[in-house]
Amino acid sequence: MEAANLSVAATGVALPAGPETCNSSPSPGGVVRSTPGGAALPGREPPLSVFTVLVVTLLVLLIAATFLWNLLVLVTILRVRAFHRVPHNLVASTAVSDVLVAALVMPLSLVSELSAGRRWWLGRRLCHVWISFDVLCCTASIWNVAAIALDRYWTITRHLQYTLRTRRRASALMIALTWALSALIALAPLLFGWGEAYDARLQRCQVSQEPSYAVFSTCGAFYLPLGVVLFVYWKIYKAAKFRFGRRRRAVLPVPTTVQVKEAPHEAEMVFTARRPTVTFQAGGDSWREQKEKRAAMMVGILIGVFVLCWIPFFLTELISPLCACSLPPIWKSIFLWLGYSNSFFNPLIYTAFNKNYNNAFKSLFTKQR
Repeated sequence: MEAANLSVAATGVALPAGPETCNSSPSPGGVVRSTPGGAALPGREPPLSVFTVLVVTLLVLLIAATFLWNLLVLVTILRVRAFHRVPHNLVASTAVSDVLVAALVMPLSLVSELSAGRRWWLGRRLCHVWISFDVLCCTASIWNVAAIALDRYWTITRHLQYTLRTRRRASALMIALTWALSALIALAPLLFGWGEAYDARLQRCQVSQEPSYAVFSTCGAFYLPLGVVLFVYWKIYKAAKFRFGRRRRAVLPVPTTVQVKEAPHEAEMVFTARRPTVTFQAGGDSWREQKEKRAAMMVGILIGVFVLCWIPFFLTELISPLCACSLPPIWKSIFLWLGYSNSFFNPLIYTAFNKNYNNAFKSLFTKQR
C-alpha cells in the first residue's frame, strides 16, 4: 500500500517525482531547495497552499475519526458481555485491524505525503516496519469483511446446520486464517527477498514493485476476497429473494368456515374461509425475517463500500508494475487514501444496522457521566 504523495508547491500543483523530472537535493538539515530550472536556492521550503492545508486537515480528521470510532467499538465489545460471542468476535477482529491502520499506518503515510521532494527520511528499518504493517493491517481488514460476509451467508442459508457451536469454530478459524494470510503477504518480501521496499538512492519507501510479488500480493489481499464477497452476496441475495419472496398465500382444505385474527402486535395472520378452502395471509414479516433482511442489507452495503474504496488502488497496484508505467502522484495518493477510508466506514456500517450497538454506546456514555 504505497504512499504516493500529496506534497504541493506554492502554486498548488503537485511536482512530478523522480530524478529525471526534478533537480533537487537534500540539504544537511533535511530541507530540499530547488528552482524551476533546478538551481539550488539558499533559502527555505515553499509555503503550503491553502488547498494543501485544507487537504491535510481533512486527512488528520479522518485519521482521528477512524481511530476513535473503531476504538469505541472495541471498548463496547469488551465491556458488554452480550457481545462476547459470534458474530461480534468478527467485528472485533475488523476493528482491531482498522485501529492499527489508523494508529500505525495512516500517520506515517501522511508524513510521507508531506515530505519535501517526496522522500522517505525515516530510514530503511522504519520503512520496512511501516510497509509491513500497512500490508498486514489493510489485508486483514479486507479479509475480515469477507469473513463477516461468509458468516452472514451461512447464518441465512444454513441456519439449522450452522449451530452456535459450529459458528464459534468457524469464526475462530476464519480469524486465524485472516491474520495468518495477511502476515504471509506482508512479510513475504522480507522473508524470501521478494523485492525491496526501500530505495536508498532515491530515498523512496513503497511496497515491493517486483511484478511477481505485485500479482501475489494484490490477488491475495484483494482480488481473492473480492471474489469471495461477490459470490457470497450473490448467494445471499438469491436465498433472501427465495425466502422472502415466497408466496404469502397458501390454500389449505378445511371442512368448516372460520376466521381468525392474531394479536396486532404480532405478525398479522388472517384465515378466511371460502367454501372448502382457507386462505392464509401473513400481514407482516416475522422477527427472524426482519433480522435477516437487515443482515443482508448490512452485508450488501459493507461489500459495496469495500469495493468502491479499494478497487481503484488495487487496479493501479497490479497494472503499474506489470506495464512499467505509473499514474501521476496525485491520483496515486487519492486512491491510497480512498482505500484507507474503508477503515473509517466499516464500523459505521455494521453498527448502524445493529440496534444493540447503539444502545450499548448510549449506556456506556451514560455510565461515564
